[in-house]
Amino acid sequence: MRWQTLLMVFFLFCLFACVQQGGEGMPLKGKKIAMIIAPENFRDEEFKIPYTYFTEKGATVDVFSTKKGTARGMFGTTVSVNKTLRDLNVSKYDAIVFVGGAGTPIVRKEERAIEIAKEAVEQGKVLGAICWAPTILAKAGVLEGKKATVWVGDDPEYGMRTDQVLKKYGAIFTGEGYTVDGNIVTANGPANAENFAREIAELLS
Repeated sequence: MRWQTLLMVFFLFCLFACVQQGGEGMPLKGKKIAMIIAPENFRDEEFKIPYTYFTEKGATVDVFSTKKGTARGMFGTTVSVNKTLRDLNVSKYDAIVFVGGAGTPIVRKEERAIEIAKEAVEQGKVLGAICWAPTILAKAGVLEGKKATVWVGDDPEYGMRTDQVLKKYGAIFTGEGYTVDGNIVTANGPANAENFAREIAELLS
């Protein structure tokens, strides 16, 4: 009888250890993340790398765009989108992430995109934007007095460089690959997509 008791204790110990180990590998389990992409010309890696990172850590990720249908990346990635920005209820998510790319101005022109960025900050959510997308946060006014970075290039809508757009709205441009200020994470492009995702995940963990 004694050896059976010892065997049972050993079994329970192993089971507990496995559960603990599994939990450590899923730090985002139970977290919900909304990723926003342009309907065309979003930057492929800036979507795929964070999406994979978040889901592998256990998060539930929903994808939104300005319209439903098949969104296409700059390099051919296709994403089926069945939720528009109007469907995005910020209160139901732990993080809001804006993906960049040449299609960023399409999202930036949408008033709902600006509202989402504002609501995310007002509700204390983690807010991320990569590549050209930090200009969306700048336009929303949520980067005023905040450190942030962005892909540096011409912004035809504003007739100035993207870093100047950030400064125009009061942001403190760092020029770094990725920058974290409070609950806001910005990054300058695909080379920092994994760093971007990691910093967002750390804020959520």
